[in-house]
Amino acid sequence: MADLSLNRKLWDSAGKAGAVLGAVSIAYLVITTFMAGKGAVLGGIGGAVLALLLWGVKFAACIYLMKFFMLRYCAGDSEATSRETFRFGRRTALLSALLYSAFVLAFYTLIAPDALASNLDMVISSYSSMLDSNALNQLEQIQNDLPRWMFFSNLIYCYLFGTLVSFFLSRNIPSSDPFDNPNR
Repeated sequence: MADLSLNRKLWDSAGKAGAVLGAVSIAYLVITTFMAGKGAVLGGIGGAVLALLLWGVKFAACIYLMKFFMLRYCAGDSEATSRETFRFGRRTALLSALLYSAFVLAFYTLIAPDALASNLDMVISSYSSMLDSNALNQLEQIQNDLPRWMFFSNLIYCYLFGTLVSFFLSRNIPSSDPFDNPNR
C-alpha cells in the first residue's frame, strides 16, 4: 500500500513539474516561430545571436526548473532518497517530453503547417544547387512525414536529456551530508 501511495505521489508531482517544463519549451517554440514568421528576427548575425540567446535562456530555464522541482519534491518528503529523486526527475522528463512532442506534432500538422513547409522550402532552395533531382524529390516527399519524425525525435531527445539532467542533479538531492542520515 505504501508503494502505491509513493508511486501515485511521484506521478502526481512529476505531472505538475512536467507540465511546467513542457510549457517552457512550447513557449520557446511559439515565440521563435512567431518571430521568424513576422520577420521580427534580425537578419544575419543579429538573428543568429538572438536565436542562440533565446535557446540558451530556454536551456538554462529547463535545467533550473528541473532542479527546483526536484528540491521541492524532496522538501515535501523527508524520507526521499537520491534514487526516489532520480525516479521523480525521470518521470518529469518523460511527461515533459511527451507534452512538448505532442504539441510539436499538433503545431506543425494543425496550427501552423505552413511554417514547416516554408522552412523546408527554404532548405530545399538553399541546397538545390548541390543536390540532384532525385534528392530534391526525396526532400519534397518527406514533408508529409516530417511532423511525425519530429514527434519521435523530440520525444527521445527530450526524455534522454531530462533523464541525464535528473541523474546528475539527483546525486546531491537530497543533501549528501554523510553525518545527516547514513541510510541514504
